[in-house]
Amino acid sequence: MTVTQPATQARRPRVAVRASAVLAILTVSLIVGVLASSAVGQLSISITEVVGAFGKGLGLDSSWAPADEVLYQALWQIRFPRVAMSLLVGAALAVAGAVMQAIFGNPLAEPGVVGVSSGAALGAAFAIVSGGALAGVLGTASLAFLGGVGATLLVYVMARSNGRTEVVTLLLTGIAVNAFAGAGLALVLFAGDTADREQIVFWQLGTLGGSRWHEVAMVALLTVAGVIVALVLARKYDLLALGERTAGHLGLRVERLRIVSIVLVAILTGAAVAFTGIIAFVGLVVPHAIRMVMGPGHRMLIAASVLGGATLLVWADLFARTAVQGAELPIGLLTSLVGGPFFFYLLRRARKSQGGWA
Repeated sequence: MTVTQPATQARRPRVAVRASAVLAILTVSLIVGVLASSAVGQLSISITEVVGAFGKGLGLDSSWAPADEVLYQALWQIRFPRVAMSLLVGAALAVAGAVMQAIFGNPLAEPGVVGVSSGAALGAAFAIVSGGALAGVLGTASLAFLGGVGATLLVYVMARSNGRTEVVTLLLTGIAVNAFAGAGLALVLFAGDTADREQIVFWQLGTLGGSRWHEVAMVALLTVAGVIVALVLARKYDLLALGERTAGHLGLRVERLRIVSIVLVAILTGAAVAFTGIIAFVGLVVPHAIRMVMGPGHRMLIAASVLGGATLLVWADLFARTAVQGAELPIGLLTSLVGGPFFFYLLRRARKSQGGWA
């Protein structure tokens, strides 16, 4: 004890300094990304005009605000809602990924495992093909959200046996529900016409274009509430990392924590994809990368995941809008291009260091 205690005490300041440095870097990167994303586009606007327009919209007297009303309205009606949506969606997906990795005890877990993404895609496709009132943006978003949450709850109910769930059973049930939702999506595509198919495919690729303030408000309400709940549960996730049996001996009600966490993941991911479509790998890449740098403590991990997810999606959206002249890349496609190789690297790294994974 006398040998290990000084070593442990010596590591704590280094961990704290590293965590503070990561949070500072993420914060600066996020601020720069927000300013750049607001200023850069088909209509170029200076950084000072962006700051002035933001201040003017909040009721502040700013001499930096753009004199041209078109620029001011472009910022507040198009750019600012899109930037705000990218912040919220990135934060929601990253926190959902951190929670998934905590309850599965596996750093390679991500929200799509429990069927939320495939369920949301099926719900959105049904709304698009049905036409009428369901074809509107709110109708599509509502059914996408309900589809994602419903698929996740279905996975949990089907995986539950004798009052408890096992991680392996939950994973295999999620694979089955994903396959069923994929078959349902294929059926809906077959039933729709050409225009419906194009719209469904475009929705699946993911986009932040067309974001509006009332949509941002709905996503913000669910995301902020979800992040607060995740932070409250962070200490319990630390106990769960010791193992289910050990955590149970310490007074943790594992099954209750698991159902609350799965519902939390469904709400966060459903809210994120309802208005933007499927945006893959954010929930895997961000919390895993932060854990590699900051360690496994879930309070700091969740807080840093909020910043990391928001930063990643702001910069990804900026690149998606500006990489191709006169066109916009689907942001889901872009995150998959980045996340796919990173996921492969994680698999190789886990296999080399551990001979596999549990």
